[in-house]
Amino acid sequence: MKNKSTMFQLTYGLFVLSARDGEKDNGCIVNTVEQVTDSPNRIIAVVNQSNYTHDMILKTGQFNVSILSEKASFDLFRRFGFQSGRDVDKLEGWSGYKRAENGIIYVTEGTNGYLCAKVTDTVDLGSHTMFIAQVEDGDVLDDTESVTYSYYHKHIKPHPAETKTTGWRCKICGYVYEGEELPPDFICPLCKHGAADFEKIES
Repeated sequence: MKNKSTMFQLTYGLFVLSARDGEKDNGCIVNTVEQVTDSPNRIIAVVNQSNYTHDMILKTGQFNVSILSEKASFDLFRRFGFQSGRDVDKLEGWSGYKRAENGIIYVTEGTNGYLCAKVTDTVDLGSHTMFIAQVEDGDVLDDTESVTYSYYHKHIKPHPAETKTTGWRCKICGYVYEGEELPPDFICPLCKHGAADFEKIES
């Protein structure tokens, strides 16, 4: 490919994908949720297989989608995108959510709507799984515009300060890998994106 940055010209929304397994709640940030048919009303959600939320959905067959708006704060992205539910309770000390009739949480802070969905099929994409799901419920919460990937980078994500470190910076979350060469199979420990989403930084 002549320029891998071309992939960043694609337009994405940003969403909190949430699930519940027993008494455990969790959620993660995803950028691929789309309606694929209106009759029946079905959507797809694509999730990195290393995410804990992915395993919960695979087990339970249900999930909710909270549609992030331009009011979403970076703290919201940090809560659901830069830490693993395997290690922390992402909802601890936070009240920006409610529970839908399916028992799964949806985010009420920095969102404009939510969907409740039941998985009808899955497609293994290698690093990710595509969940095909029937929409069973949902509601509009706000009339604020939905946030796009571009808006997040321009207006929500903090811009990193100048650094003298030689290494590689994740273009998604800002994590810095120190070293001259980035392993081709490196996965960002914060946002789980691969080496293709890192840029070289020079001292």
